[in-house]
Amino acid sequence: MKVGDELAPLEIPVTRTLIVSGAVASRDYQDVHHDPVLAREKGSPDIFMNILTTNGLVGRYITDHFGPASRLRSVRIRLGAPNYPGDTMTLTGTVTAVEGEVAEVRVTGANGLGHHVTGTVRVAVSGAAGPIGEAS
Repeated sequence: MKVGDELAPLEIPVTRTLIVSGAVASRDYQDVHHDPVLAREKGSPDIFMNILTTNGLVGRYITDHFGPASRLRSVRIRLGAPNYPGDTMTLTGTVTAVEGEVAEVRVTGANGLGHHVTGTVRVAVSGAAGPIGEAS
């Protein structure tokens, strides 16, 4: 791994099931994440994905690329365009720094409206992370 390495893109179909199950799994019961009528009443064209689901998908993208021994050190994301049902979010990433066994990756998730998520993830790879919960 070196600065400039690009991660393979990951396309994620944004389904109603993904949006609702992500909200329920993260105990986010805001109606805009599961009730299309109430979402429209609040000015949204449909339900939309919550930030915790997006955060989980970004984490999955990174650990799928770096493998099961990798450990997320930090995830800093910002949301932009909403993820609505029927769209596809494509995650891409570029390694921006490497310090020993820790890589910093700039991540972008784009959908049909623009950038849904942008951010930076730090990930420890190979045996550098130690057991889960142990800081390196």
